[in-house]
Amino acid sequence: MLVPVGHTVGIKLFSRGVLVVRLSEGGTPARACGLQTGDVIVKCGGTAVTSTEQFQTLLQEGGAKGTADLQVRRDGGSVTLSVEPEQNDQGVYCIGAWIRDSMAGIGTMTYYDPATGAFGALGHGITDTDTAMLMPFSNGAILPSTVKAVKRGEAGAAGELRGDFDLSRDVGTLYANTASGIFGILETPPEEEAVPVGTALPGPAVIRANVQGDEVREYRVEILKVVSGSADGRDLVLSVTDPELLAATGGIVQGMSGSPILQSGKLVGAVTHVLLNDPQKGYGILIENMLEAAENGAD
Repeated sequence: MLVPVGHTVGIKLFSRGVLVVRLSEGGTPARACGLQTGDVIVKCGGTAVTSTEQFQTLLQEGGAKGTADLQVRRDGGSVTLSVEPEQNDQGVYCIGAWIRDSMAGIGTMTYYDPATGAFGALGHGITDTDTAMLMPFSNGAILPSTVKAVKRGEAGAAGELRGDFDLSRDVGTLYANTASGIFGILETPPEEEAVPVGTALPGPAVIRANVQGDEVREYRVEILKVVSGSADGRDLVLSVTDPELLAATGGIVQGMSGSPILQSGKLVGAVTHVLLNDPQKGYGILIENMLEAAENGAD
């Protein structure tokens, strides 16, 4: 029994280590030592890396000594690289790599489990915008969000929800960022009633979505196809049939990811992606796959 939520939330996530998102052109120290886009730098000079600012401080110490050893996670393994930072015109040691340590955005909470206090959202992972890689997870939180505007989706151009976040408080903490969603613990239970978990079938269904202010409404959709064996959050093919949602958003837009899908009064999945050439259609993940990822992420 899970509560199908459907309300947007602000999401902030901090990575474990720093992600290399781009390398500068030319003969840079980063290229010379073998650093690659998508690498995650977890240690510098034997010290754990916790942020971009702290990494810059460690580089200054390493540069003053001539070299710095970087412990890097790559393709599920670990490699150690020795880099020789170079001073720029301001006397700051650099290696020629663009790095990132956090992400923030808007998404939709799929479910709340009243038995455990846990929630699931998005139905897909938070990935880096430059590398498309899953952000390595350290910690994160969700914030209250209100939808202020909608950029309607059009063929070839994804729409999006635009929301305001209450930065003064968190309403939940994250414990996992997985390919099947983000998961955490909610501080205050939602007021909606729990429903059974069910199995998705082709046919009529509804989604719960928050596309204006704080209002969560149910909108009609059609499950066109259930795909077995999918591993990327594309278990279901959906078509929005509700004229009010089509008028408001054009179909499925960014920020609606995680909107719960209900069929015959049961929670069967969550919206995940839009079809770029047809915003009226998109994909969803089966709820059983989200729940399996939630359980594995909690281990």
